[in-house]
Amino acid sequence: MSPTATIETISIVRPLKVIALLCGAITTFLMLLALWSSDWLLAVGWRQGLFQHCIEKGAPTPLPFKIQQEGHGCFPARNQLYIMVSAALCIICLVLSFLATVLTGFGLNSKDTNTKARYYKAAVCVMTLALISVLVALILYPVFFSHELELGNRELWEFGWAYGVGWGAAIFLFGGVVLLLCDQEEEEIYYKERTIIHAENDSRA
Repeated sequence: MSPTATIETISIVRPLKVIALLCGAITTFLMLLALWSSDWLLAVGWRQGLFQHCIEKGAPTPLPFKIQQEGHGCFPARNQLYIMVSAALCIICLVLSFLATVLTGFGLNSKDTNTKARYYKAAVCVMTLALISVLVALILYPVFFSHELELGNRELWEFGWAYGVGWGAAIFLFGGVVLLLCDQEEEEIYYKERTIIHAENDSRA
């Protein structure tokens, strides 16, 4: 028997937009952690976040920033404008990163190329705004805190893990923006055909 040829279709996945979707989801999770934690600024017996400050048991007195508080535990954040603005910007970043993730998911799910491109462009704009928001918050917070150092009553201040998480969120947002900008007009899944030749031998009884 003569050789026979068959045509096989292979689907190839382009993972760029899928990774961008993951970047958006990770950013949303990281921003939740940063907003929830009080470990933005640390000193002996003191922890400060965006929505609360915590006084540890046995904290040396006087307390930072002329705080007059009895006992230990966590209390609402001080009414400082830079803290409130940083918190608001981080909330905006959280909402926008979630929205950008949803838009990217819609783009991945869409079958129409033009609709897909519109979703990706919208996701890029929203994710860029989220990136700007968190960057402003991360720069604003330490700059204005430095003006309060003379009231700190502590020799050593450190930025905690929650502040680092905010920078991690900014890095993932930047990565998501770059990935969404790459090949916006291309399909995530495309197909190729290859010809396979089967050689068959004669069989005799």
